[in-house]
Amino acid sequence: MLDCFLLSQAYVDSGVIMGQTGRYQNNVGYGNIEYMKCTPENGFFPDLSTISRTDVIFFCSPNNPTGSAASRDQLTQLVQFAKDNGTIIIYDSAYALYMTDDTPKSIFEIPGAKEAMQEVIGFYKENTRIIVETFQSLGFNVYGGKNAPYVWVHFPGESSWDVFGEILDKTHVVTTPGSGFGPGGEGFIRVSAFGHRANVLEACRRFKKLYK
Repeated sequence: MLDCFLLSQAYVDSGVIMGQTGRYQNNVGYGNIEYMKCTPENGFFPDLSTISRTDVIFFCSPNNPTGSAASRDQLTQLVQFAKDNGTIIIYDSAYALYMTDDTPKSIFEIPGAKEAMQEVIGFYKENTRIIVETFQSLGFNVYGGKNAPYVWVHFPGESSWDVFGEILDKTHVVTTPGSGFGPGGEGFIRVSAFGHRANVLEACRRFKKLYK
């Protein structure tokens, strides 16, 4: 959820659409988020014809909590809407392995989907490249960052928590101690590429100041 929050923050003052089950909460400040009802009557898929242009759509299939999965036709509608409106789709398919029929397990099975997804992928790939090059320039061994927006940085002989604490205290940048992922992660930290480009650049400037 934190990653989704950061992604949405990249589009300040934008229209963001999220499918919604249950009752709309009028007392909650959603900013410019527009919730589209997903009900048994509409097959838990929003009526895209009623939606005005939006910058970002969050979509989950198979869905939690309903368990419904979007059909190929529904995903085709979603992709076409995104292409027509210049919308970015943030697609969650965490439960795709449960699917046993021919329902699409990935939105990339839909022709043209990559065009709608490419912008957000490219944005974080560039953030990742900046982080990787920063730590490499400082002499660290760096892993990952090619197929995921996470960079795995090695601090041999040091405690992951000590490195995490030093970075937090001296740069005010939050990383993740590698040992939190298991004993094999001791001596590593994970740096996430999710965030505003300006914040990533500033974090890297502070890393250089700390370790040069």
